[in-house]
Amino acid sequence: MTGSARNFLEFHDIPEAGLRSIITRAGELAKAWEGRAMPQSLAGKRVALIVDDGGWRNTTAFDLGIQAMGGICVHVPIGFDAREETGDLSGYLGNWFDMLVIRTKELSTLKAVAAASPVPVINARTSSNHPCETLGDLAYINSRRGSIDGLKVVGVAADANILRSWAEASIALPIEVVQVFPERWHISGAALLNRHFRVGTDMGELLDADIVITDSWPHDVAGGALAGYRIGTDLLDRLREGAIFLPCPPVRRGEEVTAEAMEHPLCRSRAAKAFLLHAQNALMEWVIA
Repeated sequence: MTGSARNFLEFHDIPEAGLRSIITRAGELAKAWEGRAMPQSLAGKRVALIVDDGGWRNTTAFDLGIQAMGGICVHVPIGFDAREETGDLSGYLGNWFDMLVIRTKELSTLKAVAAASPVPVINARTSSNHPCETLGDLAYINSRRGSIDGLKVVGVAADANILRSWAEASIALPIEVVQVFPERWHISGAALLNRHFRVGTDMGELLDADIVITDSWPHDVAGGALAGYRIGTDLLDRLREGAIFLPCPPVRRGEEVTAEAMEHPLCRSRAAKAFLLHAQNALMEWVIA
């Protein structure tokens, strides 16, 4: 954690006990959402939502969740590559807001904001990581399985923000994460390497996986070179009973997955993404406490 504020910049910023409480709380908030009985735990709280890098899914969920829990959400139209210094912007925002939710390209920018901010900062996505997405998936998995302990998560994906957040999760939680992809795209950063994370090229790793995730293929390679890493129904049919397939949106059918794979019973992408809202709501409660 950065300073005294409860920031969420990288998944492992929050200790295991805090993550477990957030994941459990997400399940409770999911039931409250269905019953249209959301707790007003953000009543009187003013939250700045800054989108400096496009996207819509998790920022829309933040906006909706803040309002549903009684808070005030303001879309702040600023960028961090403009004329004002990042530290100055953090100070000005801290005059008015109780929490900053920021989606921007560079994790380093987010860290600079947090270092200067008098209020908590939440990472709504960077090009380096996407911890809220992983938190939402884990909350969904917990709701289905009753536990996240001992999960084997296989990511058929290049070194990119989704997979990196799962590697971050393996630092903080008792889960095993395996990257399966050609060596050229393996994660190699020392900060993410740990005893619960490993890399390889063997698609056989999927056969005893509890969770299989994907991400969009790299743009700098001919599709045929990655055909062996495409997820189809033939492979999903061979996964262990109870496995969950979570292709990461936006899904490019015919590349990382086949169109048929998206209709397979093990594909739970839509249901899992519903928990993005609930997990982010639980996170904001925890951060602001």
